[in-house]
Amino acid sequence: MPRRLRQGLVRSARAAFCLWLAGAGPAAWADTIASARFTEPTARYAHGVLGDDLEWGALELTLSDGRTVTHTLPETRVFEDLAPRLADLDGDGRPEAIVVESDARTGASLAIYTARGKLTATPHIGTRFRWLAPAGWADLDGDGYTDIAYVDRPHLAKTLRIWRFRDGALTEIDSLPGLTNHRIGEDFISGGLRDCGAGPELILASADWRSIVSVRHDGGWIRRDLGPFTTAGMARALACE
Repeated sequence: MPRRLRQGLVRSARAAFCLWLAGAGPAAWADTIASARFTEPTARYAHGVLGDDLEWGALELTLSDGRTVTHTLPETRVFEDLAPRLADLDGDGRPEAIVVESDARTGASLAIYTARGKLTATPHIGTRFRWLAPAGWADLDGDGYTDIAYVDRPHLAKTLRIWRFRDGALTEIDSLPGLTNHRIGEDFISGGLRDCGAGPELILASADWRSIVSVRHDGGWIRRDLGPFTTAGMARALACE
């Protein structure tokens, strides 16, 4: 079994999301995603940005009542990703699944799925074999809505894009150039989100991979150099050390 396939299965197990719905009715409970994983590995989209030619053809959601729902993509699309990310984006007590979905002609987009199917997505980048790497999600600007950040083409454009999730839709609110979080062939995404007591911060690398960079919002987006990039340094930064 290829290494990334094994890792995807492990990560999907880690994505289990346990939830108690105080006062919610049986229907709400039944539609709650308890865990998520990618299935149907496929080589039909031979980009290889994550280190091999395997991507995924389906998203399997296990619901809190034990049912399994599978969303299968058409032959022209794949989930070009490591594992689904579960997050309660709208504060209703039920998580959504955040994934990278790529099209054979127009490349990657960031998509959000529920038990019922795809809820919303960003526009595809526009060209095949162009990818995006999720960076984190939180109410980054303090307006009460969840923001989702990703690096648009981390090997080419190296642009952080921030989207607000509101009323079931995504709206781009800002972009910051000169940042990245992935190198071609790596089967992981560097950096992520931290909160060291002053609010959420995105942790990324500078475009040339020389520095670790934090991005936070305080009346505007503030970019701060945290020191030279190393793998250990990135881990310390995420741990607020």
